[in-house]
Amino acid sequence: MTTPLFDDTDYRILQLLIADSTRSHKEIGELVHLTGQAVGARIRRMRELEIIEGYTIRWNPRKTGQHIHAFVTVFLSSNTSHAPFQRFAQEHSGVIELHRVSGEGCYWMRVRTGNQEELNAFLDELLQFGNYRVNLGMAQLK
Repeated sequence: MTTPLFDDTDYRILQLLIADSTRSHKEIGELVHLTGQAVGARIRRMRELEIIEGYTIRWNPRKTGQHIHAFVTVFLSSNTSHAPFQRFAQEHSGVIELHRVSGEGCYWMRVRTGNQEELNAFLDELLQFGNYRVNLGMAQLK
C-alpha cells in the first residue's frame, strides 16, 4: 500500500538499503531510475518520517571474542522488579536485545559473552530480579 509520502520507488530504495546500506545514492539511483540527488532527498524524507530509523552493520562476534550466544527468558519475582531489571539490562554491555513478551516469562534477552564464566557471572547478577531459563545458540541459520 502506498501513500503520497511513501510510494513504490521509496519502497524499492528502502529494500536496496536494507540489502546493503553502503550503496551510494548514485548507485541506488541507477537501479531505480533517479538521480543520486533525488535518491538522497527521498532517503532524508524517509528518515524524517521515521521509516528509516538508523543504519547498522553485520559483524562476526566470534572474531571479537564473543563466543557464547545465549537466549534468556526472564521470570521476574515481583511487579516492582520491572524498572530495576530494565535499567540493569539496558546498562549491561552483554545484552544485545531486550524484549518484553507475553506468554511464558516476562522478558526475552539475547546475550553475548566471551566465555561460560562470563555468562555464569551475568546469570548470577540476574538472580536479584527473579529466575531465568537459558538456551544457547548453536548456529545462526538465517
